[in-house]
Amino acid sequence: MPVWPAGVDSSGQPYDYAGMGDTVAGARADHRHPVNPDRVATARAELISRDEAGRLAGLLGLLSDPVRSRILFALNAVPELCVGDLALSLEVTEDAISYALRMLRTAGLVRFRKDGRVVFYALAEGFPHPLLEHCLRQLLTITGSPGGTR
Repeated sequence: MPVWPAGVDSSGQPYDYAGMGDTVAGARADHRHPVNPDRVATARAELISRDEAGRLAGLLGLLSDPVRSRILFALNAVPELCVGDLALSLEVTEDAISYALRMLRTAGLVRFRKDGRVVFYALAEGFPHPLLEHCLRQLLTITGSPGGTR
């Protein structure tokens, strides 16, 4: 089994491929890796940590529920809404809204304030509004319609 060289890529970043093995999973046996050490080094340098990836996966999993993701879009459209108004907006039960809000609040994505007996919810301070308006909507466009092919 070859030992991959350590060195410095074209941007001056060090790399060391020791322990990578002869091939990458799924690669042909006659195809040696890395094909482009500079690109591998750059990709590694730009990666988020495993811990950050785990946190991100958890947050994206949180958005996998249609009620939770729609709540974020609703709260992005207006400054704040109470549970009842969110339920009317999303056409779901108040129980479904309350449960979804509890999870979003625990994750730090929404905040609340009380006005007497009414609790109003809003997106958390610093919430990345462009995430909803650009990234998530663009993902819907890229992936096409449900059941459609792309």
